[in-house]
Amino acid sequence: PSEEMITLMWSFVVSIYTIGGLLGSSSAGYLSVRFGRKKAMLLVNIPALLSATLMGLSRLCGSFEMIIAGRLFSGVCGGLALNIHFMYAGECAPRKLRGLIAITASTAIGAGKFVGFALGLREVLGVEALWPVLMAANALPALVQLLTLPFFPDSPRYLLIDKKDKEGCIKAVKQLWGDGDHMAEIDDMVAEQEAIRGEKAKSVCDLFRDKAVRWQVITLFLVSSCMQLIGVNVV
Repeated sequence: PSEEMITLMWSFVVSIYTIGGLLGSSSAGYLSVRFGRKKAMLLVNIPALLSATLMGLSRLCGSFEMIIAGRLFSGVCGGLALNIHFMYAGECAPRKLRGLIAITASTAIGAGKFVGFALGLREVLGVEALWPVLMAANALPALVQLLTLPFFPDSPRYLLIDKKDKEGCIKAVKQLWGDGDHMAEIDDMVAEQEAIRGEKAKSVCDLFRDKAVRWQVITLFLVSSCMQLIGVNVV
């Protein structure tokens, strides 16, 4: 193909990740309620492993289309994982540690980018013979999560509010936070359950129309928009 077509193909390879991210983010809310936070996070590993397989075997099969498909599935995984991680980690953390635990997603993104840059150096995996291994490297954290997450309980809030399983919620709280008096936080969840009883889940359009969270949405929108202008995407 011509040089212009090659440039177009690689631009598509890079940018299709964000399309997958949009698809994943749009599905995160449904999956986290339908299957629970824990099971949804386990399901996220399916597109992660599929993307690693496609990209890792793309050179052997002589197919750049496999790289495009792999990047798409990788984006779906990223969009799902980031949103569900915030829910699961925040709902599993005790109130005094909730803010600290919630930022682990941002910390993991920073660490992941650093590891990606390091592995991409020519002295490591950034050479012609090893780039398929580099592109399949996201299989490793997916496998680690598949092996470790089943030993953790589901989110106490999900068990109480969505599943109506108070005993399961208390058991999960004790497993996560240890023995002690946690009834105050459980009572808070019960009060939330009563407050939202009978209300349907809000859509994205409902969120934008809700005046009660108008300024929070505007603030998040501005912060997220400014993050796109700091130069990291160019790097």
